[in-house]
Amino acid sequence: MWIEETKNGKYKFVERYEDYLTGKTKKVSITLDRNTPQSRKIAQKTLAQKIADAMDKSIKKDVTLKDLVEEYRKDQRLTVKQSTYIRNFHSCNTIMRLLGENTIVDRMTARYVRDKFLESGKAPGTLNEHLSRFRALIRWGYKADLIASIAFLDKIETFKDLPHKIKIQDKYLESEEMKELLNGMQEEHWKLLTKFLILSGLRFGEAIALLKEDVDIDNRTIRVTKTYDSINREITAPKSICSIRDVYIQNELKTVCKQINALMLRQRLIHGARCTDLFMHSLSGGYIQYFAYNKYLRENSERILGRKLTAHALRHTHASLLLEQGVSIDTISRRLGHENSRITKEIYLHITEKLKKRDNEQLTEILFFR
Repeated sequence: MWIEETKNGKYKFVERYEDYLTGKTKKVSITLDRNTPQSRKIAQKTLAQKIADAMDKSIKKDVTLKDLVEEYRKDQRLTVKQSTYIRNFHSCNTIMRLLGENTIVDRMTARYVRDKFLESGKAPGTLNEHLSRFRALIRWGYKADLIASIAFLDKIETFKDLPHKIKIQDKYLESEEMKELLNGMQEEHWKLLTKFLILSGLRFGEAIALLKEDVDIDNRTIRVTKTYDSINREITAPKSICSIRDVYIQNELKTVCKQINALMLRQRLIHGARCTDLFMHSLSGGYIQYFAYNKYLRENSERILGRKLTAHALRHTHASLLLEQGVSIDTISRRLGHENSRITKEIYLHITEKLKKRDNEQLTEILFFR
């Protein structure tokens, strides 16, 4: 450290250091009023801290999983919807519990990650969901220059699970099951919402966000341009660009839309609900909450059909019933607002096998030579 006296009578304390990234010599300084032993001690301590701070920014530290998650969340706050941020927030907490928040990311191996995931005892499907978020987190860290290499990711295979086309049988309703469920529902409000979701194929949030002006019964069009986030209780943009669409109102759906209009009017008169622009609303005139409806659907499907269903199963039901009617996959995908038709095709595979079996049963009894 050396000292330079300034023109105004003060003292500039200066020290050199080598920049880690460039290899060039740089300087840090601090100006004090006096040049005394005590001032020199203060200057030396301050300059050392300045150099340490500068080096800290240049030299890449061992990034822990917790460090990575914190930086990831800072980015997500600015780049994703609030509902996505919250979902990923909890997913990252789970990942830190599984792998250890103090684990140094650059020292992770495929074997370590797989063993830790398996130690949790969770179902393969759940582990694959965690693995998907973990991969996204690590790839983000690599792009943000927080991780040196992500080659180990390619070695981590997904956990063996039942094929989706088998599990999906329990995620939609057959035609007779649909009728049985609707006949067993006692609450008219929820029954009409269930019919609307089955006949339109809309996501729950899309249906709840609809305004009266979005449902043009005369021109047979439902305009889907937004969705309702039940967690944060706010209207947000749809899931993807493909989700912004016009849904054609077929005859059965037209009847249900008219029934909903009539029911909403009766509820406002009977319960004194506030005037609202919503196409379908709660008794108080506000947004219908996912948790309330899903609870009703889950309990009634278990009571009537012996298995629990979610609101999204009604969307799968819509796709499967259209497939049975011979509607093309591409048409269904556009109607559902799918970014791609993978899910529709997986349902299609199962429906195709079922129709093939039914056709074979019909052919079994046919006689050409009597």
